[in-house]
Amino acid sequence: MQDLQNLKNEWSLFLDRDGVINERIMDGYIQTPSEFVFLPGSLEAFQRFSSIFKYIFIVTNQQGIGKGKMSAEELEKIHHYMLNQIQLAGGRIDGIYFCPDLASKKPNCRKPGISMALRAKNEFPDVDFSKSFMVGDTKTDMEFGKNAGMQCIFIQTHKKITTNEFQSFTSLYQFAHALNQP
Repeated sequence: MQDLQNLKNEWSLFLDRDGVINERIMDGYIQTPSEFVFLPGSLEAFQRFSSIFKYIFIVTNQQGIGKGKMSAEELEKIHHYMLNQIQLAGGRIDGIYFCPDLASKKPNCRKPGISMALRAKNEFPDVDFSKSFMVGDTKTDMEFGKNAGMQCIFIQTHKKITTNEFQSFTSLYQFAHALNQP
């Protein structure tokens, strides 16, 4: 595991969205910006991340589009709201990658496959997965990070999911404050 105190602005950060940055709607989908609620401390975490990481990406499965619960345009409005709030808080996001595919569609671009990571690397060729963190709150997120050769950080937002395999934190805010500040 990379020493969290020794990052030198050459690392990339990949983040899941629902349950990590914002409140997850259990058994449902965020369909409007008004339903997007930042988890406590996540905006402050982005301010800190922006001074530490070379690149910051969001990788998110959004099968609500595939199910017809929302459109890609509606998702774009949600992401526009999210980006605006992060920028107002002094943070940044360099890219957002989402997969609209249903889990049952084969093949698909969903995590734990690494399609979204490869899209980020295509747009930002100097991304090095061996110098990248994947931060998520599900087994699928951790498998995505492992499959891409990233170091994984587990955010323990679900009481029913636990892991001893990965370094874990109770929130994005707690992870951000475990990192060095340049």
